[in-house]
Amino acid sequence: MIREIISVVINVLICFAVVFVITQFIGQRTVVSGSSMEDTLSDGDNLIVDKVSYKLHDPERFDVVVFPYQYEEDTYYIKRIIGLPGESVRIDGGGNIYVNDQLLTENYGTETILNPGLANTEIYLGPGEYFVLGDNRNNSTDSRFEAVGNIKGDDIVGKAWLRVYPFNSFGLVDNIE
Repeated sequence: MIREIISVVINVLICFAVVFVITQFIGQRTVVSGSSMEDTLSDGDNLIVDKVSYKLHDPERFDVVVFPYQYEEDTYYIKRIIGLPGESVRIDGGGNIYVNDQLLTENYGTETILNPGLANTEIYLGPGEYFVLGDNRNNSTDSRFEAVGNIKGDDIVGKAWLRVYPFNSFGLVDNIE
């Protein structure tokens, strides 16, 4: 009887250890709050965030990433990478996005950007800095605004990888243009 109890306790401890390792180092569950990433992600979507990939390679343009909001504890933002380290980003009065003075070809933004914010003049990204936008461009607080600004690569928690809820939308998150 004692051996059975010890065996159960050991199995429970192993399960807790495995869950701890997975959630701390491999992936984490995150819930989308708000509409800044529509039509790609919606309010209430539950995601698994891949925390390993960026230990093996740098984030890439159009990846959907999760990072902490600097002014509110335990608050994370989900946005799409537009500008990479060493590049410049500018949004003109017509809502066109330019990276290194080249018009960016992408189909994630669903509408013309009405407020270029800080990007109305060129924003230069330093080493390890990224420029991010929400897909719902006119309803997103992102790198165009001082409250977010350029994101440091070290602050990126990981890449949004899999939508697990709602079940009818289960599948990989669109990270490729």
